[in-house]
Amino acid sequence: MTIHRILKMGDPRLLRIARPVTGFDTEALHGLVRDMLDTMHDANGAGLAAPQIGVDLQLVVFGSGEHNPRYPGRPPVPLTVLLNPVITPLGQDEKEDWEGCLSVPGLRGMVPRWSRIRYTGVDPYGHPIDRSVDGFHARVVQHECDHLVGKLYPMRVRDFRQFGFTQVLFPDTRAAEDDGVEALDG
Repeated sequence: MTIHRILKMGDPRLLRIARPVTGFDTEALHGLVRDMLDTMHDANGAGLAAPQIGVDLQLVVFGSGEHNPRYPGRPPVPLTVLLNPVITPLGQDEKEDWEGCLSVPGLRGMVPRWSRIRYTGVDPYGHPIDRSVDGFHARVVQHECDHLVGKLYPMRVRDFRQFGFTQVLFPDTRAAEDDGVEALDG
C-alpha cells in the first residue's frame, strides 16, 4: 500500500492540463491506480485525480460502491477508474451544492454543476466506459474531471458569501479529518 501526499491549492502542478493516457494494461498503470485508490481511501475522499498526487495523466478514481460515512444521506457511487474522460451535459439544468476538496482542506463552497451528464472514457484495460448519471454521482465525476484541466472547485464558486471554513459554516459537523469534513472531496 502506497499513500501519496495530496497536493494543496497553491501548488502550480494542480493548474496544469493533464495528458491523455496512451498505454493500457501495464504494470505501471495498474500500480498507479492501486496507489490512487489507497490514497483516496486513506483520506476518506469521494474521489481523487492523478494531478492531485503530481501525475499529469487523465486518470480519476471515485466512488466505493457503498455509503461513505463522510457523506451521510448521499447515495453510493460505484467504484470507478476512468481514463481520458469526456463529459457531456444532458440538458441545461444545473444544481448548486456544497463541495470541498482534498487539495483545499478545511473549506467548502457552493458550486454549480450540471444536474445530469454522460461521461465516456476507458478503464485501465482500455475497455470503454459510457454512463449517463445524475445527482451526487454526476457531481463527483465533474469535480474530479475538473482537476484534469487545472481547475479547482473555488474557481467555480459564484457567490463567495457561500465559501468558507467548514468548521465555521457547519459547526455541528464532526470532523473526519483534522481540518474538517468536506461535502465532496477529491
